[in-house]
Amino acid sequence: MKKWLGPLATVWLGLTTHKLRSFLTMLGIIIGVASVITLMSIGRGATAEILSRIEALGSDRITIRPGAFTFGGVRTAAGGAQTLTQEDAEAIAKQVPYLSSVAPAYPRNLQVVVGSKNTNTSVIGTTPEYMRVTNLKLANGTFFSEFDYRLGAKVAVLGSDVKETLFGNADPVGQELRMGTNVVRVIGVLESKGAMFGSPDDTILIPLTTMQQVVAQPRTAQGERLVSFIELTVNDEKQADYVVEEITSLLRTRHRLGANADNDFHIRSMVEISQTMQETTGTMTLLLGAIAAISLLVGGIGVMNIMLVSVLERTREIGIRKALGARERDIWIQFLIEAAFLTFAGGIIGVVVGGVVSYIVSSLGLMTTVVSADIVILAVSVSVGIGLFFGFYPAWHASRLDPIEALRTE
Repeated sequence: MKKWLGPLATVWLGLTTHKLRSFLTMLGIIIGVASVITLMSIGRGATAEILSRIEALGSDRITIRPGAFTFGGVRTAAGGAQTLTQEDAEAIAKQVPYLSSVAPAYPRNLQVVVGSKNTNTSVIGTTPEYMRVTNLKLANGTFFSEFDYRLGAKVAVLGSDVKETLFGNADPVGQELRMGTNVVRVIGVLESKGAMFGSPDDTILIPLTTMQQVVAQPRTAQGERLVSFIELTVNDEKQADYVVEEITSLLRTRHRLGANADNDFHIRSMVEISQTMQETTGTMTLLLGAIAAISLLVGGIGVMNIMLVSVLERTREIGIRKALGARERDIWIQFLIEAAFLTFAGGIIGVVVGGVVSYIVSSLGLMTTVVSADIVILAVSVSVGIGLFFGFYPAWHASRLDPIEALRTE
């Protein structure tokens, strides 16, 4: 213990003797570590925010949409073909394992009128399972039931934006609205999802059987009823890839696609999207950390500069210590500990500063930040590593000084 306390006491004495110089040396490290903590916490926060939004949409969700078709040598965009049917959805529900809910949907933009107010919005005809599949929650009222679906009841559930447009602050449950020549009764209002991908705020949900009364639902040549997409959920996320393979095989068989023919449908898994987003945002977080780490390198150069100055100032002291029997290793360790201590202290202060800045950013609602233990450990470890790296040459230079020449130094 005494072996280490001696050099530490010498280091502490040297740093406290030149307080301002020591602080300015640490300042570069403090700024660098604080930058790393702040930027990486912002990156982690962005990842958490994106994943929470995906979770709100349903992390166990799979969406099937029509694919593209080729006409006259020109291939249309994805979704250009009309290939999915209600019968496809029923076959998937019966034959594919690990599924908890399947909901076909057929949306159309319709003019909706309530008294003197009207709006053109997306009306989605679907099944009662749609609420479970898309993880929707009701702010008021109820969702349509299986009985409503089978009866083709003229009932509707409003998105929050549609409710505000047509009814303002009034309670719309029990009120009527007109879609074309049809009058439907409002039975529920959805909770707001906010501005996000796939938000239902600007939609109206009605039973698919009711949609068939409001608009003419197209059919295939075989008489099957076309839908625009099919939403489903798996009861085991680990089986998502297997479910996608099974659905692909089933739909290719049902659509009579040849071995070399492209799929006329597109399957998108939220599990796959979630993994992709985690990888992407993880890369961006590391990039932000790498950019911030540049300031740590600058701080490390400052440490080397100050340590070289310190060696120059203490040349006579080094000569005296060597004359009294100090080995090269003792001198080398002393200066290396001094460099490491400077960067370690700067790293700790930088962590505190970065944590405070991240907290302020999050508290002001500017963006979500997440400060995790691995970020803190990484930042401090890198700062100490930089101190050892940039302190190595000054420490080696000090240890190699000739004691006779050092003692002659004024």
